[in-house]
Amino acid sequence: MSTIQTSNPATGRPITSYEAWDAERIETAVQRAHAASRAWALIPVAERASRVARIGQALRSHAGHLTRLVVEEMGKPLAEARGEVDKSALTADYYAANGPGILADVRVAVDGAEAWVSYEPAGLVLAVMPWNFPVWQVMRFALPSLVAGNGILLKHASNVTGSALALQDLCVRAGLPEHLVTALLIADADVPGTTARLIEDDRIAAVTLTGSNRAGAAVGSAAGRAAKKSVLELGGSDAFVVLADADIEQAAAAAVKARFTNSGQSCVCAKRFIVHQDVADAFTEAFVAGVEELTVGDPRDPGTQVGPLARNDLREAIQRQVEDSVAAGARLLTGGKALPGDGFFYQPTVLADTEPGMAAFDEETFGPLAAIAVASDEDDAVRLANATSFGLGLSVWTARSARGIEVARRITSGAAFVNAVVASDPRLPFGGTKRSGHGRELADAGIREFTNTRTYWIGH
Repeated sequence: MSTIQTSNPATGRPITSYEAWDAERIETAVQRAHAASRAWALIPVAERASRVARIGQALRSHAGHLTRLVVEEMGKPLAEARGEVDKSALTADYYAANGPGILADVRVAVDGAEAWVSYEPAGLVLAVMPWNFPVWQVMRFALPSLVAGNGILLKHASNVTGSALALQDLCVRAGLPEHLVTALLIADADVPGTTARLIEDDRIAAVTLTGSNRAGAAVGSAAGRAAKKSVLELGGSDAFVVLADADIEQAAAAAVKARFTNSGQSCVCAKRFIVHQDVADAFTEAFVAGVEELTVGDPRDPGTQVGPLARNDLREAIQRQVEDSVAAGARLLTGGKALPGDGFFYQPTVLADTEPGMAAFDEETFGPLAAIAVASDEDDAVRLANATSFGLGLSVWTARSARGIEVARRITSGAAFVNAVVASDPRLPFGGTKRSGHGRELADAGIREFTNTRTYWIGH
């Protein structure tokens, strides 16, 4: 019998063991989810939205329990864990209020006929979700998909299995039919093969994945072979561009927040800090000072700003990226080592003199590691920002917002923020370009991604 083991990254000690499902149990789950999805699609959209509003209420009612689970299973600092539950509840409110309008038929004027476009449920959607935002990653996809009339098979990351089951139970408590949202318990070794088979299954209408490029390539390829819709959010190496006329103190303070939120374990964290040479010294001094003031410690402590990495292999990957970059010519300004003792803690780290060809610049750094690169002028800043295979978010800092927009238009990304830290918002589409994936979550685009955009034509 295969088992799934969760562990506390702050201590390294095990939490709970779960029995992984065999093929027969997975088949039963798919049958039930498919039946529930077909029935759900027949419920009027206004009623579906009303049920999703109750999910928002349930998230608030059970926020304490969910927060504790997130802290325990992935080591997220307490305030940030509560924040992702609260954000999920707000997103439920948004789609409950706006979903029916977004999905309403759109009348189209044509000669000699009556025509309209309808957004109809796609069916049962397979969602492969990561561990770094155990509640928010699931809810930002699930809430609009449920309003759209779809069912959900959730393959959550194994190290947050407790969170996955808690979200499944929460949906039932909120009044959704049983099996409409089903958490699949699949042993890690079985995930690639099982996922591929599920995507091929005619009962699965579409697939969404947030995760690594390797996982995204596998899921995207399988979806392509099956001619099924996929949405892939595959991480990033976001540029944080500081122009010569920027408010340096403001930019540096924002940079600390942008890089080290969620202990640096976020696809949309700023990772490469590209700074005009005229202000590089001032920015670096202020940034390093801010990083060294961060409180690293027990994620249950309300004062903790940086917790442990979720797994030891992630900490080892950061150490390797630091060492390889320093060997290639980067300068270590602060941090650069694992912290002693229990758990998977790593010092908040800043590297200077980074450039293309170095691990900290080229690779996605999923942990508390920041890479500073100096640009000789604005054109060089654009060149450095674009020197990546990723394209998720971008932040530009300048005294003139119009100039920031001009620079942003020359850099490829799915989102561009000027004088602000990149963040997701239910009112705005979220997604990437290049190796950061395709498709969009949130806003109008996110709820329509998993619908059948259907044309109706009535001849006169």
